[in-house]
Amino acid sequence: MVPYHRLSGGGNDFLALVEPAEGPDESAVRAWCTRGLSLGADGLFVLSREGNAVRMDYRNADGRPADLCLNGTRCAVRLAVELGWAEEDVTVLTGAGPVRGRLADRDRVALELPPPSEPPRPRTLVLPEGTFDGWSVAVGVPHWVLEWPASLAEAPVAALGPALRRHPDHGEAGANVDFVRFLPPQRLEIRSFERGVEAETLACGTGVLAAAAVALARGLLELPIVAATAGGFTLEVAGAVEAGAPTRWTLAGDARLVAHGEILLGAHAVPDPPRWS
Repeated sequence: MVPYHRLSGGGNDFLALVEPAEGPDESAVRAWCTRGLSLGADGLFVLSREGNAVRMDYRNADGRPADLCLNGTRCAVRLAVELGWAEEDVTVLTGAGPVRGRLADRDRVALELPPPSEPPRPRTLVLPEGTFDGWSVAVGVPHWVLEWPASLAEAPVAALGPALRRHPDHGEAGANVDFVRFLPPQRLEIRSFERGVEAETLACGTGVLAAAAVALARGLLELPIVAATAGGFTLEVAGAVEAGAPTRWTLAGDARLVAHGEILLGAHAVPDPPRWS
């Protein structure tokens, strides 16, 4: 039996292990995160104390590590506070570097983040379904942002997401894909297809930052930006901008501890998908 916590951040849900005697391997994470057959989650992180900070080792639902998950990092801040490891603010050590987090209010957590190391770059992707003009931007992990001018209810996230996410132009690692509608002066709507989950998720914190970076570079929006996500929660990007690029910014939104319990042996019993005759 493995003690765990379940958290939700803006629509992303996570399993969290607190200083386990032994961290889970890739197959265990993949099994536990499988929806319908086990607990189900967008990812899992192990949280441990390290001096005055906490370390977050994050894995996507496919069991593979990812350098950064911002909604997961906001949940790590919430959990550290709930565990009594911090009062209001804490530094989270991630694969992409340290991130400072704090309680914004009773229900929300805010992160202080460095700006992207490079400005968004236009990139056209060609598929059998057509040619798509978007923007590549790295915010700890790679994203490709596609402006979708019509209602996002009609965006073909499930149909186009897999091919766009694995397009060869992104390189072997691929990229997260964000379908975004910009609503000047300070609002955007977003749906994200996340690598590692290999499906649309109800929110993506790094995707919101990527979309905000594109909007600022193109002069479409101004800070603070409110981002509406598929889960119904909003995330807010605030900070300072010079010449269309953020010099510092914060990401704030919902982060909740929703359950805790024990992972039993039955959670491991996840078979491979059937090969239909």
